[in-house]
Amino acid sequence: MSATLLSLLAGILFGLALAAPPGPMNAVIAEESVVRGWTAGAKAGLGAASADLVFFLLALLGVVGVVERYPLLRGVMVGVGGVLMCYYAVGAARSLRTSFVAADSAPEESAGFRKAFVLALTNPYQVLFWLTVGVGLLEPGAVDVFAEAGVASLAGSVVVETGSPALVVGFFGGIGLWVTGFPAALVAARRRVETLAPVVAGLSALVLAGFGVAFLLDAAGTLGRFAG
Repeated sequence: MSATLLSLLAGILFGLALAAPPGPMNAVIAEESVVRGWTAGAKAGLGAASADLVFFLLALLGVVGVVERYPLLRGVMVGVGGVLMCYYAVGAARSLRTSFVAADSAPEESAGFRKAFVLALTNPYQVLFWLTVGVGLLEPGAVDVFAEAGVASLAGSVVVETGSPALVVGFFGGIGLWVTGFPAALVAARRRVETLAPVVAGLSALVLAGFGVAFLLDAAGTLGRFAG
């Protein structure tokens, strides 16, 4: 298998691994999907992915590193993100009484794209990723997967080219697979379980509120050090 194809596949797996874990972005995607349908969920996913694209471009320009050099700026960003997550948690909680019948007959319009995009831009974990791992993706080089894992007998058999277009394309392709496939899976389950919408909305509210409070505490600690 060629190094280009290996890098493409590695990028897809990496993008999926980054996008799949539970968190505020997937909470928004889940809520939009079960309440308003696949289109709304995919739009929310596209909003989160668009923020990654912005960070990717900023990383190319070296702008993302500014956040690392100015803790006060990071604290403000985290605080804004915490407030937004708490606000959206309230909106998710208000969706608890939404039925699938009402959702299916309602227009597909939603603020999911904007909501996920803004949350992602103020998500310190996403910024941290592009300050660390994301920068590594862009730097030209090579990673021997099995050698790094300590499997000497297979060293050299799977080498991924960092900084290659194939890796970057695969990475965003993996994210794209998740943000379209995850809403599709939720909508398919929605058709079988009538009570899924309020359950997902409730879980989304809890996840958003939890992250929102955590972000606010983080921001308070950072800003408190400057105030002191």
